[in-house]
Amino acid sequence: MKSTTEQVLFLSLIVALMVLPRVLQRWRIPAPLGAFAMGMLGALALPKLVSGQVLHVLSTLGISAVFLFAGVDLEPSDFRRGRWPLLGNLAVNALLLGILSWAAVRYLHMRWQVAALLALALLTPSTGFILNALPSFGLRDDERYWVTIKAIAGELLALAVMFVVLESHSWQALTLSSAALLALVAALPVVLLLLGRYVIAFAPGSEFSLLLMVGVVSAYVTFSMGVEYLLGAFLAGFAARMLRARLPGMASEANLHAIEMFASFFVPFYFFDSGLSVPAQSLSPRALGLGLAITAVALPLRIGMVWVQRLFIRGESLRGSLRVATALTPTLVFTLVLAGLLRERFGIDDTLYGALLLYAGLSTWLPSLALAQPFVLERMPARETGQGG
Repeated sequence: MKSTTEQVLFLSLIVALMVLPRVLQRWRIPAPLGAFAMGMLGALALPKLVSGQVLHVLSTLGISAVFLFAGVDLEPSDFRRGRWPLLGNLAVNALLLGILSWAAVRYLHMRWQVAALLALALLTPSTGFILNALPSFGLRDDERYWVTIKAIAGELLALAVMFVVLESHSWQALTLSSAALLALVAALPVVLLLLGRYVIAFAPGSEFSLLLMVGVVSAYVTFSMGVEYLLGAFLAGFAARMLRARLPGMASEANLHAIEMFASFFVPFYFFDSGLSVPAQSLSPRALGLGLAITAVALPLRIGMVWVQRLFIRGESLRGSLRVATALTPTLVFTLVLAGLLRERFGIDDTLYGALLLYAGLSTWLPSLALAQPFVLERMPARETGQGG
């Protein structure tokens, strides 16, 4: 009887996660925020709804698929076309990251590792969410192009900084982890080529499942190194993209769409699981006040930096520059990951943890309020990248 009850509860959870967050989109509340809120409510009302281990596996599949998709979707030629403005944007982001980290060390007396991760949590765009929501923002092709490459470049910078920060507790650890990461980067193309030659050649249609397997294994490798699942999954996706000429099925549009659909099913479990782990102490009035204060400072700063760059350096219109800047504000995934790391490994207090969660929610909600277009029952066109600057 108990087993049957658990199965019914779990099936009910699946139905709720697939339906309720989508219903909330009617009021322009992003589905990930809805799943996260469901997790927080579940922690309060039904703390033992489902097995934590089962949820962890499902959430790992979801977050790995999101970053696998980001890696496969990366187009190096897009970066070459817009390299100079993009390098300028990265330089500004790195400078802002350094200033915020220094300020946190100088005035808040934080350890430099905590300060750097906190700055990353505030500044890093959530690329997977942005790419998924981009068709609904009503941007022009050139604006979508710049949002895409700036979001991916910002994520790459954040992954590199996060890796160094998390492994910086000793030179030996940083050296060994760097060597292991380089070995993973070198091994991924070899593994994919071997799969292509000895498996895919005799099993047409297996590209999706094999690439997903490689992505999950790579995600686990980087997690075991202490730098979370997302880095390994992203590297696996990028390796498949770079081998597109030799393994066209791996990075094909059909496979990309399949990964996106897989992620859309499993990623709600990641946000629900994240919501379940939020302690009640982090939902205090102090956390609310601090989160609103962080949002009031960080969001205008981030939007203003991109807006100024595009308005005065690129010579764009006021409205177009503001649309691009607003579309880049969501930080949901990176803020959740880094807030969890800061709480588990560095022991930040529940007030700051709750404030970061509120900031992640508000920064992610903003484009849906300001840019989202009315829903129509038509098939969305395939994502394209513009040629403009």
